[in-house]
Amino acid sequence: MTSADSGAHPRFAAALDELGLGAVKAQVRHFPEATRTAAEAAAAIGCELSQICKSLIFAADGVPVLVLMDGASRVDVELVRRELGAEKVTRPKADVVRETTGYAIGGVPPFGHRMRTRVLADRSLLDHDLVWAAAGTPYTVFPMEPKTLIAHAGGTLVDVRERTA
Repeated sequence: MTSADSGAHPRFAAALDELGLGAVKAQVRHFPEATRTAAEAAAAIGCELSQICKSLIFAADGVPVLVLMDGASRVDVELVRRELGAEKVTRPKADVVRETTGYAIGGVPPFGHRMRTRVLADRSLLDHDLVWAAAGTPYTVFPMEPKTLIAHAGGTLVDVRERTA
């Protein structure tokens, strides 16, 4: 692992500056191996899987929506559908994710996207003092207090985590 002044994607680094979070760039960690999945990121960082904040794009009646979820959990699409009052919620193709966010799957950060979308943040993220999220590439992550991260993402707190029986 190396720590760089900013290994973040340029669009995300610019978003940090625009939000007055320039100091976060110094906390971005770049890894030689991919951190594109929550498990890869947790292993590289040395944290609990649930401390990873996944940024997942869904399509609600064809309109992109971002769901922030802890890395140990899965999104219950039916709960997302109900929360949004949508007829249908699906996972869009990779090109829609890139077009909407400006980032490739596995590197989508929680904010700093190309297009503004509605953001749902699962309450499970608040179980930690610090979470780690992608910094715009599949090799970079950054730490942030969950409430701050959700606020900068413009997220609404919801319960959309899949429940295990």
